[in-house]
Amino acid sequence: QVQLVESGGGLVQPGGSLRLSCAASGFTLGDYAIAWFRQAPGKEREGISCISKSDRNTYYANSVKGRFTISRDNAKNTVYLQMNSLKPEDTAVYYCAAQSTYCYSTKVDYWGQGTQVTVSS
Repeated sequence: QVQLVESGGGLVQPGGSLRLSCAASGFTLGDYAIAWFRQAPGKEREGISCISKSDRNTYYANSVKGRFTISRDNAKNTVYLQMNSLKPEDTAVYYCAAQSTYCYSTKVDYWGQGTQVTVSS
């Protein structure tokens, strides 16, 4: 069964940290670029980070640059998003997406189910 599962979300205070995980089953994550998206209520889905399948390139939206770090562990078939210095405006549902072509292409092969991140005091 092909599956992409996100975990690690939760409630955190401003300035705190979370690490999100995106674990693949039924396919090899190393064969895909992996992007992280988020969507807040009333807003469109926003691409915030991506790692190329060759690991040659990483990308970050200006809103998270310097605070978030994307990485992968192919042995564990998992991609991570380390989120530091979290702000209330980071509150959203976070999704990972596997892309067989390249980062932020129009084709998405698999989506995760989403995990809620809430930053509040």
